[in-house]
Amino acid sequence: MNTEICRFKVGTFECTAVSDGTFAYPDPATFLFANAPKANLEQALREHGLQLEQWPQWVSPYICLMIDTGRHRVLLDTGAGGMAPSTGKLIPNLRAEGIALDEIDTVILTHGHPDHIGGNADSEGKPAFPNARYVMWKEEWDFWTSGPDLAQLNVDDHIKQLLVAFARANLPPIQRQLSLVDRDTEIVPGIHTTAAPGHTPGHMVVAISSGSQQLLYTSDAAVHPIHLEHPHWYAAVDFSPDQVVTTRRRLFCRGAAENAVVLGFHFPFPGLGHVIPKGEGWRWQPIETTEIGKCEEPSSGRKNGGTS
Repeated sequence: MNTEICRFKVGTFECTAVSDGTFAYPDPATFLFANAPKANLEQALREHGLQLEQWPQWVSPYICLMIDTGRHRVLLDTGAGGMAPSTGKLIPNLRAEGIALDEIDTVILTHGHPDHIGGNADSEGKPAFPNARYVMWKEEWDFWTSGPDLAQLNVDDHIKQLLVAFARANLPPIQRQLSLVDRDTEIVPGIHTTAAPGHTPGHMVVAISSGSQQLLYTSDAAVHPIHLEHPHWYAAVDFSPDQVVTTRRRLFCRGAAENAVVLGFHFPFPGLGHVIPKGEGWRWQPIETTEIGKCEEPSSGRKNGGTS
């Protein structure tokens, strides 16, 4: 399967999972499962073909989502930009698909972490999507633009400084094009944002609905499929662990009950699958093993736009 572009449909909506690249996280067990008992974690990792003492890094995909509703072109998250040599592929991949940046009319930012806002602005500090309305949860915007206190995060000072620096660099350039929401909102017909706090104070998810089909873009509500199986395990960068657990219960119970396709930003590309109830949590069923269809291999590009 192509690991950069994956096209699929939700009802009549044309959707494209677009890679912004990958990033290698050191000491992944501590980073991803900060509160997991060692014996339980060892067992969970073995079930995923991993050995705790032989897992030096986790190479995470960064998966954004482009939605063409027929009336609107909506982008969910902008990737990490130049955070690392392995990131910043979103815009080249959009252009390769013939998607012009100036044709995107809405950019929804699920939260303010570097890997979700790093592509907001171009090298001159101007909005990368010049004609788009950027949408963010008000509490999230207020948090990152007010000198956030990150003392409760179980990460080193370098990561805390990176979080703050990316917010300072990538949020102010979009302010004139920004719309803030503070309740569940239909952004354009068929695309709704809903609060999903915990990972960050104003983290939100996006529900896409067309005809009888639904997709739930869960962003970082669960960062790894093991978080579905063990919903009480949280990541070192989760701002409020208690809220993370509550949010997961609500979101993934909904996803399972509605048989919605789920897209996880950090899950193996293209990040698409179903959540199936299992014990106190769920198991991840990638889209390739379901009967609703597989991602189409990309063509050489639709060539239906410029190269803004």
